[in-house]
Amino acid sequence: MIANAIFLTIALLLALGFWLMGELKFFIPYKTALLHAYGRAILIYVAVLFANLFSGTLALIRKFFLKDTGRKLSHLDKQLQSRESEVPVPSFGQELD
Repeated sequence: MIANAIFLTIALLLALGFWLMGELKFFIPYKTALLHAYGRAILIYVAVLFANLFSGTLALIRKFFLKDTGRKLSHLDKQLQSRESEVPVPSFGQELD
């Protein structure tokens, strides 16, 4: 789930970066001066943007892909708490898979 959120966040940042490269072509002659003067601020902004996009995508993934998890887990918990379900205990010489 976290890997999917990171993948989606990186894809969104790359799309935004490519779009900005197309829109900000007039800054090409000033690239070195801008990076020297504002490089740290740009890096901090991108890091904060990454954190916000990551938290947003993680929240959306959790909301849409984990809909019935609580109900499924409560059903499993009830089944394990009741004495009706038998969980086989492996013997000493038996391998665990």
